[in-house]
Amino acid sequence: MANFNQRIIAPSLLAANWKNLGDECIRAINSGGDWLHLDVMDGHFVRNISFGPSFVKHVREIVPDAFLDTHLMIERPDNYIEAFIESGSSNITIHVEPKYDINKTIKKIKDSGISVGLALNPETPLEIAQPFLGQIDILLIMTVVPGFGGQQFMNDATMPKVKEATKIREENDLNFHIQVDGGITASTAKIAAEHGANIMVAGTNTFRSTDMKLAIKELRDA
Repeated sequence: MANFNQRIIAPSLLAANWKNLGDECIRAINSGGDWLHLDVMDGHFVRNISFGPSFVKHVREIVPDAFLDTHLMIERPDNYIEAFIESGSSNITIHVEPKYDINKTIKKIKDSGISVGLALNPETPLEIAQPFLGQIDILLIMTVVPGFGGQQFMNDATMPKVKEATKIREENDLNFHIQVDGGITASTAKIAAEHGANIMVAGTNTFRSTDMKLAIKELRDA
């Protein structure tokens, strides 16, 4: 059974200085980051384009022992699962909103030997994800509209879902972490943790802070 009281901090490489990507990956880990979060965006599912499997592979080569948390904000994740597995992802999170075979895609990820997450946008009801909660390792509840960093944490739209997901997990003896992503600071991490989240994704608040080690410590202790 996973330890849901363990706070996991996942700095998001979307906010890193890509001119010095190697140094940035190592800085995040040396500053206390537990995972590296990689946001893949296709310009269709979200209104931004970031990077693909080759970028993930490059990060894996830089930090061979790091946990790479790959978040696919793309319209057809099922078409790219093999590429992101082969690139060195430790976890692959897919979204519940696009039209594709979610069950089959979850199985394909799990069968490869890595963990799987399922993500919900702020406006998506938790009920849409409920049929899959027994199959996943991570439930990612987006706390901003996905696509761009630096947005405001959407408390009212998202925290009731975190609380309800925690309740469902306990009542049904399920085994998934609850992750939040978007507008995560020490103060919003505290709110999210109080509702049941234990994995905090933070980009701007980690990579662009004046003291990354302190910022990560504050996220962990909040």
